[in-house]
Amino acid sequence: MEIQRYIRYALSIALTVVFLLHVGGKIHIPILVTLENMSYDTRLKLTLPDNLDTDVVIIDIDEKSLGEIGRWPWNRDVMANINDNLFDYYGIEAIGFDIVFAEADVDAGASLLDNMAEGPLRNDTAFMKEYRRVMPSLQRDAMFAASLKDRKTIMGFVMDTETFAGKLPPPVARLSKEIKGRIPFVKPDGYTANLPELQDAAYGGGFFDNPLLDKDGVFRRVPLLQEYDGQLHESLALAVARVAMGSPRIELVVEAESEGAGDLFLEAVKIGDNFIPVGDNAGVLVPYIGRQKSFTYISATDVRNKSVPVEELKGKLALFGTSAPGLLDLRTTPLQAAYPGVEVHANIIQGILDERIMHKPGYTLGLEFVMLLVLGLSLTFALPALSAIWGTVATVTIVLLLLASNMLAWSSYQLVLPIATPFLLTILIFTLQMTYGFFVESRSKRQLTHLFGQYVPPELVDEMSIKMDEINLDGEIRSMTVLFSDVRSFTTISESMEPKELTELINGFLTPITRVIHDERGTIDKYMGDAVMAFWGAPLPDEQHALHALKAAMGSIEAMNALQDEFAARGWPPVKIGVGVNTGEMNVGNKGSEFRVDYTILGDAVNLGSRLEGLTKVYGVDIICGESTRHEVPEFEYRELDRVRVKGKDRPVAIYEPLGLLENVAKSVRQDLKRFHVGLKHYRAQHWDEAEREIFSLSQRDPDRLIYKIYLDRIMQYRNTPPPEDWDGSFTHTSK
Repeated sequence: MEIQRYIRYALSIALTVVFLLHVGGKIHIPILVTLENMSYDTRLKLTLPDNLDTDVVIIDIDEKSLGEIGRWPWNRDVMANINDNLFDYYGIEAIGFDIVFAEADVDAGASLLDNMAEGPLRNDTAFMKEYRRVMPSLQRDAMFAASLKDRKTIMGFVMDTETFAGKLPPPVARLSKEIKGRIPFVKPDGYTANLPELQDAAYGGGFFDNPLLDKDGVFRRVPLLQEYDGQLHESLALAVARVAMGSPRIELVVEAESEGAGDLFLEAVKIGDNFIPVGDNAGVLVPYIGRQKSFTYISATDVRNKSVPVEELKGKLALFGTSAPGLLDLRTTPLQAAYPGVEVHANIIQGILDERIMHKPGYTLGLEFVMLLVLGLSLTFALPALSAIWGTVATVTIVLLLLASNMLAWSSYQLVLPIATPFLLTILIFTLQMTYGFFVESRSKRQLTHLFGQYVPPELVDEMSIKMDEINLDGEIRSMTVLFSDVRSFTTISESMEPKELTELINGFLTPITRVIHDERGTIDKYMGDAVMAFWGAPLPDEQHALHALKAAMGSIEAMNALQDEFAARGWPPVKIGVGVNTGEMNVGNKGSEFRVDYTILGDAVNLGSRLEGLTKVYGVDIICGESTRHEVPEFEYRELDRVRVKGKDRPVAIYEPLGLLENVAKSVRQDLKRFHVGLKHYRAQHWDEAEREIFSLSQRDPDRLIYKIYLDRIMQYRNTPPPEDWDGSFTHTSK
């Protein structure tokens, strides 16, 4: 018994040491960082303010504005008109532009008139008189600059670039020799700023990029200041907030790490009587007040048309930005996966004005270390001496005290104290102590492991053992997603290899593909030689089954690409796979005979998934998904490939190539996608010349992309042999 107790002590102490090493920065445990971020997000959601009066309105480049005014960017005379209306008609206090105007707006007509005035008509008195009369109305940048002048206008710019474009606004502060280099500000290498003519006319400027984005891509912190060439520049949000407060001077509140020339800690940024607490790199925790549209959004075209009541804007701080998905200003926040970036700035401005900025002081790291040490040692030696009931009571009491004290600090003092690590350590030590000696799982769990262990990830088996009532093996109809993957030209590969070597090759790529599927909570239905069939949404329900399947598809392609060097080193041929993904209603359950039963899926949606995998070779892409999958996962960007009739289906279906999460797709790729989709629209309308022009231009830039060649060949064919009058733009595939 003594030996067993010492083992329990040793295990708990070892667990505590691991947590302490993580907090001390000696090791890095990503899951603890993730959990701390999740706990922060949860507290934020639980304490959102109710019915908060806002001083900020958002002038939105929305779909309505794009439809009425035209696609972005708009001519600067349009911007001047909107800005004039905001100040002269609506009487706003100030405006910040969450957009950078780095390129000149050159009117083609003005350029032509300039050439004529400097050339053959320079001595034509009548022409030159008319030229001088007309030209001011064509100088769009000058018109916009005039609308900015002598008004509280803050121009936005970007600092996390390697270029040097435009003109930076004057710095908000210059670092003295005594503190320069001692405060860890973000130090960008370049900037993309506004045209000098515009910046000189404006009241000020502020950056709107966020170099403090968390590793999970979530906007939790944003810098208020960045250092460039020994000078400090303020964020767009800080600049607008300062204007609202009368433009007070910025002061840095610092504390020294030690006496002498050591590092300085920036504790807060002071503007007037307002202390704004900041953390590392002058980052401020974004004080979100709610989900998207917590602030008033006003369409830019309504401002232009003066169709908004004056009282909605009078005396307000305006931010000019966009919520339109196509303009790429959607961010992932603790509240939503697609949140307009302009509203992030609005939250910061409102938080500064209301003094609602949360603070994570520098001493929290030491506090976290002490908490873990005390909790770890106390639980290690106390729990073995307590009965199971009293041990549970003690642990629950500690957990409740942790949660209550943490929420008190959050709500009453605006302090962000660590909670995930002490909470998790308490639970883990309790679990370890209470379950020590139990090495055999329960009977129901062993049965599940036997049935599903080879096909689903272990963590899903554990979850299934808890939710036995949600599992139906007899058969049912569910909305699910299926994935098929198959190796290209596998017959040719297999004919060139010995049986043993071929088996090693198959195992070599099936293992990482299976691992990816398991990581995304997928169930392996079966292996069919070199092919894999998997599904999501059973045996346990999965509300994000389509998203998980798409992530698994893209992860499988990445895993296969990573294997190529290893295969080449072993003298094996390169292996490429195609993946088909489809979502729909499927029949899932045990299928088979009295001799053998498999847990599998059936249905038209399953068959279509298999057909989509086969079409990857036809269209020269790695992954194809169906329209229902695209509808279920709007956070992905897609290339529409075609409308097809596959073998066994009479109705045409739209097929797409998923390209990744919206925020990860490059702007140039989005531009090419937009042009390609315009070409598709012309193609289906049988406007062959317009379709050929768009697609041929794209093919010149990317000649290896097969989809362009496919449509150019079809256009040529349809010119010679037009499709029937009832043609719906679809293409019929007769093979599987």
